[in-house]
Amino acid sequence: MTRTIVDISVLQTVPPSNINRDDTGSPKTAVYGGVRRARVSSQAWKRAARLDFSERLDTSDLGTRTKRVAELLADAITKRNPAVDADRAQELAELVFKAAGIKLTAPRKSKDEESLPPEAGYLLFLSARQIERLAEVAVDAEASEDAAASIKAAKVKTLLDLEHSVDISLFGRMVAEATDLNVDAAAQVAHALSIHPVENEFDYYTAVDDHKSADDEEDAGAGMIGTVEFNSSTLYRYATVDVDALRRNLGDASDGASATQRAVEAFVESFVRSLPSGKQNTFANRTLPDAVVISVRDSQPVNLVGAFEEPVAGTHRIAEGARRLAEYAQSVDGAYGTAPVSGWVVRVSDAAAPLDSLGERVGLDDAVAQLGRAVAERLTDTP
Repeated sequence: MTRTIVDISVLQTVPPSNINRDDTGSPKTAVYGGVRRARVSSQAWKRAARLDFSERLDTSDLGTRTKRVAELLADAITKRNPAVDADRAQELAELVFKAAGIKLTAPRKSKDEESLPPEAGYLLFLSARQIERLAEVAVDAEASEDAAASIKAAKVKTLLDLEHSVDISLFGRMVAEATDLNVDAAAQVAHALSIHPVENEFDYYTAVDDHKSADDEEDAGAGMIGTVEFNSSTLYRYATVDVDALRRNLGDASDGASATQRAVEAFVESFVRSLPSGKQNTFANRTLPDAVVISVRDSQPVNLVGAFEEPVAGTHRIAEGARRLAEYAQSVDGAYGTAPVSGWVVRVSDAAAPLDSLGERVGLDDAVAQLGRAVAERLTDTP
Protein backbone atom coordinates (compact mmCIF):
# COMPACT_ATOMS: atom_id res chain seq x y z
CA MET A 1 0.00 0.00 0.00
CA THR A 2 1.27 3.46 -0.91
CA ARG A 3 1.76 5.64 2.14
CA THR A 4 1.32 9.42 2.04
CA ILE A 5 2.87 11.72 4.63
CA VAL A 6 2.88 15.52 4.39
CA ASP A 7 5.63 17.36 6.31
CA ILE A 8 5.67 21.14 6.81
CA SER A 9 8.81 22.91 7.99
CA VAL A 10 8.68 26.65 8.64
CA LEU A 11 11.19 29.38 9.47
CA GLN A 12 9.41 32.39 10.94
CA THR A 13 10.77 35.52 12.57
CA VAL A 14 8.66 36.97 15.36
CA PRO A 15 9.46 40.47 16.72
CA PRO A 16 9.15 41.41 20.43
CA SER A 17 6.13 39.39 21.55
CA ASN A 18 4.62 37.05 24.12
CA ILE A 19 2.42 34.85 21.96
CA ASN A 20 2.39 31.87 24.35
CA ARG A 21 2.98 32.41 28.05
CA ASP A 22 3.33 30.17 31.09
CA ASP A 23 1.47 30.34 34.41
CA THR A 24 3.60 33.30 35.53
CA GLY A 25 2.96 35.33 32.38
CA SER A 26 6.45 34.74 30.97
CA PRO A 27 7.00 33.66 27.36
CA LYS A 28 7.45 29.90 27.26
CA THR A 29 11.00 28.61 26.77
CA ALA A 30 12.86 25.29 26.60
CA VAL A 31 16.45 24.14 26.79
CA TYR A 32 17.60 22.54 23.52
CA GLY A 33 21.17 21.96 22.48
CA GLY A 34 22.25 23.10 25.92
CA VAL A 35 20.88 26.65 25.57
CA ARG A 36 17.62 28.40 26.41
CA ARG A 37 15.29 28.77 23.40
CA ALA A 38 12.01 30.57 22.82
CA ARG A 39 9.17 28.06 22.64
CA VAL A 40 5.59 28.09 21.44
CA SER A 41 3.65 25.03 22.55
CA SER A 42 2.09 22.66 20.05
CA GLN A 43 -1.30 23.16 21.74
CA ALA A 44 -1.14 26.91 21.16
CA TRP A 45 -0.42 26.55 17.47
CA LYS A 46 -2.97 23.78 16.97
CA ARG A 47 -5.65 25.99 18.47
CA ALA A 48 -4.58 28.89 16.27
CA ALA A 49 -4.80 26.65 13.21
CA ARG A 50 -8.17 25.26 14.30
CA LEU A 51 -9.59 28.76 14.72
CA ASP A 52 -8.29 29.64 11.27
CA PHE A 53 -10.25 26.74 9.78
CA SER A 54 -13.43 28.81 10.03
CA GLU A 55 -12.00 31.03 7.27
CA ARG A 56 -11.46 28.08 4.94
CA LEU A 57 -14.06 25.41 5.71
CA ASP A 58 -17.82 25.30 6.10
CA THR A 59 -19.04 25.06 9.71
CA SER A 60 -20.62 21.69 8.87
CA ASP A 61 -17.08 20.34 8.37
CA LEU A 62 -15.96 21.44 11.84
CA GLY A 63 -16.58 20.47 15.45
CA THR A 64 -17.10 22.04 18.85
CA ARG A 65 -15.03 21.20 21.92
CA THR A 66 -16.91 21.89 25.14
CA LYS A 67 -17.99 20.52 28.50
CA ARG A 68 -21.47 21.92 27.88
CA VAL A 69 -22.44 19.20 25.43
CA ALA A 70 -25.96 18.76 26.85
CA GLU A 71 -26.69 22.45 26.32
CA LEU A 72 -25.24 22.23 22.81
CA LEU A 73 -27.43 19.24 21.95
CA ALA A 74 -30.52 20.76 23.57
CA ASP A 75 -30.15 23.82 21.35
CA ALA A 76 -29.90 21.56 18.30
CA ILE A 77 -33.03 19.67 19.38
CA THR A 78 -35.16 22.82 19.70
CA LYS A 79 -33.78 24.10 16.41
CA ARG A 80 -34.79 20.85 14.72
CA ASN A 81 -38.23 20.82 16.36
CA PRO A 82 -39.34 24.16 17.87
CA ALA A 83 -42.34 22.38 19.42
CA VAL A 84 -39.99 20.82 21.98
CA ASP A 85 -39.57 23.32 24.81
CA ALA A 86 -36.17 24.12 26.33
CA ASP A 87 -36.66 22.04 29.50
CA ARG A 88 -37.76 18.95 27.59
CA ALA A 89 -34.93 19.38 25.09
CA GLN A 90 -32.50 19.42 28.03
CA GLU A 91 -34.00 16.20 29.41
CA LEU A 92 -33.71 14.50 26.03
CA ALA A 93 -30.10 15.64 25.64
CA GLU A 94 -29.22 14.17 29.02
CA LEU A 95 -30.87 10.87 28.05
CA VAL A 96 -28.82 10.78 24.84
CA PHE A 97 -25.49 11.20 26.60
CA LYS A 98 -26.48 8.72 29.31
CA ALA A 99 -27.17 6.15 26.59
CA ALA A 100 -23.74 6.91 25.11
CA GLY A 101 -22.03 6.24 28.44
CA ILE A 102 -20.97 9.84 28.98
CA LYS A 103 -21.56 11.04 32.52
CA LEU A 104 -22.98 14.53 33.09
CA THR A 105 -22.85 16.35 36.41
CA ALA A 106 -23.95 19.73 37.71
CA PRO A 107 -21.22 22.37 37.28
CA ARG A 108 -19.64 23.74 40.46
CA LYS A 109 -21.20 27.16 39.90
CA SER A 110 -24.69 25.69 39.79
CA LYS A 111 -26.97 26.67 42.70
CA ASP A 112 -30.43 25.49 43.71
CA GLU A 113 -31.97 28.90 43.06
CA GLU A 114 -30.13 29.25 39.77
CA SER A 115 -29.33 25.78 38.48
CA LEU A 116 -27.17 25.36 35.40
CA PRO A 117 -27.40 22.53 32.86
CA PRO A 118 -25.23 19.51 33.70
CA GLU A 119 -21.98 19.18 31.83
CA ALA A 120 -19.31 16.60 31.07
CA GLY A 121 -16.35 16.36 33.40
CA TYR A 122 -13.95 17.08 30.53
CA LEU A 123 -13.90 18.82 27.16
CA LEU A 124 -15.75 16.68 24.64
CA PHE A 125 -15.09 17.17 20.92
CA LEU A 126 -18.17 16.60 18.73
CA SER A 127 -18.62 17.28 15.04
CA ALA A 128 -21.50 19.37 13.74
CA ARG A 129 -22.87 16.33 11.94
CA GLN A 130 -22.69 14.18 15.08
CA ILE A 131 -24.68 16.78 17.01
CA GLU A 132 -27.22 16.87 14.19
CA ARG A 133 -27.61 13.08 14.19
CA LEU A 134 -28.05 12.99 17.97
CA ALA A 135 -30.68 15.75 17.74
CA GLU A 136 -32.53 13.70 15.13
CA VAL A 137 -32.55 10.69 17.47
CA ALA A 138 -33.85 12.84 20.34
CA VAL A 139 -36.64 14.37 18.28
CA ASP A 140 -37.73 10.95 17.02
CA ALA A 141 -37.66 9.67 20.61
CA GLU A 142 -39.90 12.50 21.77
CA ALA A 143 -42.58 11.25 19.36
CA SER A 144 -42.35 7.70 20.74
CA GLU A 145 -44.10 6.23 23.77
CA ASP A 146 -40.83 5.64 25.66
CA ALA A 147 -38.16 8.23 24.87
CA ALA A 148 -35.42 6.52 26.89
CA ALA A 149 -36.01 3.16 25.21
CA SER A 150 -36.10 4.77 21.78
CA ILE A 151 -32.80 6.55 22.37
CA LYS A 152 -31.19 3.37 23.66
CA ALA A 153 -32.38 1.45 20.60
CA ALA A 154 -30.85 4.08 18.31
CA LYS A 155 -27.33 3.09 19.42
CA VAL A 156 -26.22 6.68 19.84
CA LYS A 157 -22.72 5.62 20.80
CA THR A 158 -22.25 4.36 17.25
CA LEU A 159 -23.36 7.75 15.90
CA LEU A 160 -20.63 9.43 17.94
CA ASP A 161 -18.04 7.36 16.09
CA LEU A 162 -19.21 8.32 12.60
CA GLU A 163 -18.93 11.47 10.47
CA HIS A 164 -15.95 12.96 12.27
CA SER A 165 -15.27 16.60 11.45
CA VAL A 166 -12.05 17.79 9.83
CA ASP A 167 -10.65 19.14 13.09
CA ILE A 168 -11.47 15.97 15.06
CA SER A 169 -9.92 13.85 12.31
CA LEU A 170 -6.76 15.95 12.29
CA PHE A 171 -6.25 16.60 16.00
CA GLY A 172 -7.95 13.57 17.53
CA ARG A 173 -10.36 13.12 20.42
CA MET A 174 -10.03 11.53 23.84
CA VAL A 175 -13.14 10.40 25.72
CA ALA A 176 -12.11 9.35 29.22
CA GLU A 177 -15.26 7.35 30.03
CA ALA A 178 -15.66 5.70 26.64
CA THR A 179 -12.26 4.97 25.17
CA ASP A 180 -13.80 3.26 22.16
CA LEU A 181 -14.86 6.76 21.06
CA ASN A 182 -11.26 7.97 21.02
CA VAL A 183 -9.95 9.21 17.67
CA ASP A 184 -6.22 9.00 16.97
CA ALA A 185 -4.91 12.30 15.59
CA ALA A 186 -3.83 12.25 11.94
CA ALA A 187 -1.77 15.42 12.42
CA GLN A 188 1.07 16.11 14.80
CA VAL A 189 2.45 19.56 15.62
CA ALA A 190 5.84 20.08 17.26
CA HIS A 191 6.63 22.74 19.83
CA ALA A 192 8.14 25.62 17.88
CA LEU A 193 11.68 26.45 18.99
CA SER A 194 13.93 29.39 18.25
CA ILE A 195 16.96 28.42 16.20
CA HIS A 196 19.15 30.57 18.46
CA PRO A 197 19.46 31.34 22.20
CA VAL A 198 17.04 33.84 23.75
CA GLU A 199 16.85 35.94 26.88
CA ASN A 200 13.49 37.22 28.03
CA GLU A 201 13.23 40.98 28.51
CA PHE A 202 10.84 43.26 30.41
CA ASP A 203 8.86 46.21 29.09
CA TYR A 204 8.10 48.77 31.81
CA TYR A 205 4.91 50.65 30.97
CA THR A 206 2.75 53.40 32.44
CA ALA A 207 -0.88 54.30 31.79
CA VAL A 208 -2.07 57.90 32.12
CA ASP A 209 -5.40 58.84 33.70
CA ASP A 210 -6.80 61.17 31.04
CA HIS A 211 -9.30 62.91 33.29
CA LYS A 212 -6.84 63.33 36.12
CA SER A 213 -4.11 64.70 33.86
CA ALA A 214 -6.45 67.46 32.66
CA ASP A 215 -6.78 68.79 36.24
CA ASP A 216 -3.93 71.20 37.06
CA GLU A 217 -4.39 70.60 40.78
CA GLU A 218 -3.82 66.86 40.54
CA ASP A 219 -0.38 65.23 40.63
CA ALA A 220 1.18 64.24 37.32
CA GLY A 221 1.82 60.61 38.28
CA ALA A 222 0.76 57.64 36.18
CA GLY A 223 -2.61 56.01 36.81
CA MET A 224 -1.07 52.56 36.50
CA ILE A 225 2.39 51.07 36.08
CA GLY A 226 3.56 47.54 35.36
CA THR A 227 5.83 45.29 33.36
CA VAL A 228 5.25 42.75 30.61
CA GLU A 229 7.79 40.11 29.64
CA PHE A 230 8.71 39.42 26.02
CA ASN A 231 11.30 38.04 23.64
CA SER A 232 11.94 38.01 19.90
CA SER A 233 13.05 35.03 17.86
CA THR A 234 13.36 33.17 14.60
CA LEU A 235 11.36 29.98 15.10
CA TYR A 236 11.59 26.56 13.49
CA ARG A 237 8.07 25.14 13.24
CA TYR A 238 7.11 21.64 12.16
CA ALA A 239 3.91 19.71 11.57
CA THR A 240 3.07 16.48 9.81
CA VAL A 241 -0.11 14.86 8.49
CA ASP A 242 -0.63 11.13 7.97
CA VAL A 243 -2.93 11.42 4.98
CA ASP A 244 -4.02 7.79 5.08
CA ALA A 245 -5.00 8.04 8.76
CA LEU A 246 -6.85 11.27 7.98
CA ARG A 247 -8.81 9.53 5.26
CA ARG A 248 -9.79 6.73 7.65
CA ASN A 249 -10.87 9.21 10.33
CA LEU A 250 -12.99 11.13 7.86
CA GLY A 251 -14.51 7.95 6.45
CA ASP A 252 -13.72 9.34 3.00
CA ALA A 253 -14.40 6.51 0.56
CA SER A 254 -14.75 8.60 -2.60
CA ASP A 255 -12.50 7.80 -5.56
CA GLY A 256 -10.97 11.27 -5.52
CA ALA A 257 -10.89 11.38 -1.72
CA SER A 258 -12.18 14.95 -1.96
CA ALA A 259 -12.81 15.42 1.78
CA THR A 260 -9.27 14.31 2.61
CA GLN A 261 -7.78 16.57 -0.05
CA ARG A 262 -9.78 19.53 1.26
CA ALA A 263 -8.72 18.79 4.84
CA VAL A 264 -5.01 18.57 3.94
CA GLU A 265 -5.18 21.83 2.01
CA ALA A 266 -6.96 23.60 4.87
CA PHE A 267 -4.53 22.30 7.48
CA VAL A 268 -1.41 23.34 5.57
CA GLU A 269 -2.72 26.80 4.80
CA SER A 270 -4.01 27.37 8.33
CA PHE A 271 -0.84 26.05 9.98
CA VAL A 272 1.34 28.29 7.82
CA ARG A 273 -0.77 31.46 8.14
CA SER A 274 -1.95 31.19 11.75
CA LEU A 275 -0.32 32.69 14.82
CA PRO A 276 -1.26 32.25 18.50
CA SER A 277 -2.97 35.39 19.73
CA GLY A 278 -1.22 36.02 23.07
CA LYS A 279 -0.55 39.74 23.72
CA GLN A 280 -1.27 40.71 20.10
CA ASN A 281 -2.77 44.06 21.10
CA THR A 282 0.38 44.86 23.07
CA PHE A 283 2.95 43.86 20.45
CA ALA A 284 1.21 43.73 17.02
CA ASN A 285 3.50 40.83 16.23
CA ARG A 286 1.59 39.48 13.22
CA THR A 287 4.20 38.08 10.84
CA LEU A 288 4.11 35.49 8.09
CA PRO A 289 6.83 32.87 7.63
CA ASP A 290 10.11 33.75 6.00
CA ALA A 291 10.22 30.30 4.42
CA VAL A 292 8.04 27.20 4.17
CA VAL A 293 9.04 23.73 2.93
CA ILE A 294 6.21 21.30 2.14
CA SER A 295 7.27 17.71 1.47
CA VAL A 296 5.26 14.63 0.48
CA ARG A 297 6.91 11.42 1.69
CA ASP A 298 6.02 7.76 1.24
CA SER A 299 8.15 6.53 4.14
CA GLN A 300 7.75 8.34 7.47
CA PRO A 301 7.52 11.84 8.97
CA VAL A 302 10.85 13.65 9.45
CA ASN A 303 11.21 16.55 11.89
CA LEU A 304 14.30 18.52 10.84
CA VAL A 305 14.85 20.37 14.12
CA GLY A 306 18.22 18.64 14.43
CA ALA A 307 19.55 21.24 12.01
CA PHE A 308 19.47 23.68 14.92
CA GLU A 309 20.69 21.51 17.79
CA GLU A 310 23.76 23.73 17.65
CA PRO A 311 22.26 27.22 18.00
CA VAL A 312 22.62 29.73 15.18
CA ALA A 313 24.91 32.62 16.07
CA GLY A 314 25.17 36.07 14.53
CA THR A 315 22.62 38.30 12.87
CA HIS A 316 21.93 36.57 9.53
CA ARG A 317 19.58 34.00 11.04
CA ILE A 318 17.33 33.32 8.06
CA ALA A 319 20.29 32.83 5.69
CA GLU A 320 22.12 30.56 8.11
CA GLY A 321 18.93 28.79 9.17
CA ALA A 322 17.95 28.08 5.54
CA ARG A 323 21.43 26.79 4.72
CA ARG A 324 21.45 24.45 7.71
CA LEU A 325 17.92 23.24 7.11
CA ALA A 326 18.63 22.39 3.46
CA GLU A 327 21.90 20.60 4.26
CA TYR A 328 20.44 18.67 7.18
CA ALA A 329 17.36 17.57 5.20
CA GLN A 330 19.51 16.22 2.40
CA SER A 331 21.83 14.45 4.87
CA VAL A 332 18.94 12.78 6.72
CA ASP A 333 17.18 11.73 3.53
CA GLY A 334 20.44 10.35 2.12
CA ALA A 335 21.20 8.36 5.25
CA TYR A 336 17.72 6.94 5.85
CA GLY A 337 16.14 6.82 2.39
CA THR A 338 13.38 9.26 3.31
CA ALA A 339 13.67 11.58 0.30
CA PRO A 340 10.31 13.21 -0.53
CA VAL A 341 8.45 12.17 -3.66
CA SER A 342 7.59 15.82 -4.23
CA GLY A 343 8.13 19.14 -2.51
CA TRP A 344 7.49 22.87 -2.70
CA VAL A 345 9.32 25.86 -1.24
CA VAL A 346 7.73 29.19 -0.37
CA ARG A 347 10.15 31.98 0.54
CA VAL A 348 10.08 35.75 0.69
CA SER A 349 13.74 36.63 0.17
CA ASP A 350 16.98 35.41 -1.35
CA ALA A 351 18.29 34.76 2.16
CA ALA A 352 16.32 31.49 2.11
CA ALA A 353 17.47 30.50 -1.42
CA PRO A 354 19.34 27.37 -0.19
CA LEU A 355 15.93 25.79 0.46
CA ASP A 356 15.22 25.72 -3.28
CA SER A 357 17.14 22.44 -3.33
CA LEU A 358 14.26 20.86 -1.39
CA GLY A 359 11.47 21.54 -3.88
CA GLU A 360 9.92 23.74 -6.52
CA ARG A 361 9.76 27.40 -5.56
CA VAL A 362 6.16 28.67 -5.74
CA GLY A 363 3.76 30.95 -3.85
CA LEU A 364 1.73 29.50 -0.99
CA ASP A 365 -1.53 29.34 -2.95
CA ASP A 366 0.15 27.37 -5.74
CA ALA A 367 1.93 25.12 -3.23
CA VAL A 368 -1.34 24.25 -1.50
CA ALA A 369 -3.13 23.65 -4.80
CA GLN A 370 -0.36 21.42 -6.16
CA LEU A 371 -0.17 19.54 -2.86
CA GLY A 372 -3.91 18.95 -2.97
CA ARG A 373 -3.69 17.50 -6.47
CA ALA A 374 -0.76 15.29 -5.49
CA VAL A 375 -2.65 13.97 -2.45
CA ALA A 376 -5.75 13.27 -4.54
CA GLU A 377 -3.72 11.37 -7.14
CA ARG A 378 -1.95 9.27 -4.53
CA LEU A 379 -5.19 8.40 -2.73
CA THR A 380 -6.86 7.50 -6.01
CA ASP A 381 -4.03 5.05 -6.67
CA THR A 382 -4.35 3.54 -3.18
CA PRO A 383 -6.43 0.34 -3.13
